Amino acid sequence: MNVTVKVGIIQLSISDSVEANKAKLASKIEECAARGAELVVLQELHNSLYFCQTEDVNLFNLAETIPGPSTEFYGKLAAKLGIVLVLSLFEKRAPGLYHNTAVVLEKNGNIAGKYRKMHIPDDPAYYEKFYFTPGDLGFEPIQTSVGKLGVLVCWDQWYPEAARLMALRGAEMLIYPTAIGYETTDDEAEQKRQREAWITIQRSHAVANGLPVISVNRTGFEADPSGVTNGIQFWGNSFVAGPQGEMITEAPTNEESIQVVEIDKKRTEDVRRIWPYFRDRRIDAYGNIVKRYDD
Repeated sequence: MNVTVKVGIIQLSISDSVEANKAKLASKIEECAARGAELVVLQELHNSLYFCQTEDVNLFNLAETIPGPSTEFYGKLAAKLGIVLVLSLFEKRAPGLYHNTAVVLEKNGNIAGKYRKMHIPDDPAYYEKFYFTPGDLGFEPIQTSVGKLGVLVCWDQWYPEAARLMALRGAEMLIYPTAIGYETTDDEAEQKRQREAWITIQRSHAVANGLPVISVNRTGFEADPSGVTNGIQFWGNSFVAGPQGEMITEAPTNEESIQVVEIDKKRTEDVRRIWPYFRDRRIDAYGNIVKRYDD
């Protein structure tokens, strides 16, 4: 297995046409492959607008089975281009049972594995608990031809436990398809604090676990159909960080962007030798971490 891997990240604005979005994504995926990408990561729920701004039972019609139309569409593309592809889909598991699910496609187009989002937010403009059942597949990395991928989704990125458990299971990189932005009434200072907190927490996962982190967010403005909020300005800033938290690449805030970068997986071993956090963990003293709150 290669020590280095070329990774493509695709940061896009999304329209209300699923078919147009899929065609646009296919074009950008092909561009990444043409630039040498072996692994391409897409943003959260990339086929459609971020529908969780409202609670509407009709929007469950966006969900699909896995395998299903999207895994077939993107699977053919992965096989044609010879790339590993990370998708983010609205999964219909059974009538009334839905998940926010990341799917990893292998270079032959087959499904290498999937991860169901574990942490589900429920906040103004992010009413995900209405749509998604929390994941039940645990924090299990997905083995692929480019390495063992620790795939998580958006809100999971704020939880160090999720990153650590993926690392303990042998993940070689952490991957976060994301859809996050500002409520547009927030002032500029608050927007900056939110964006920088989002970047900082994920870079900290890279540092604490000695692993590269790949975070792919959407960009552009999406209105709230209900009019309750002023909509979401997705802040972009997709990035790849190395195992000491160093920025390898960072996309702009308010523009569509494609980045293709090389990750040296050997650096994990090198970094962990000089920062041996795993060696010095006091696993005998961490029992209370599984409590809701340690009264």
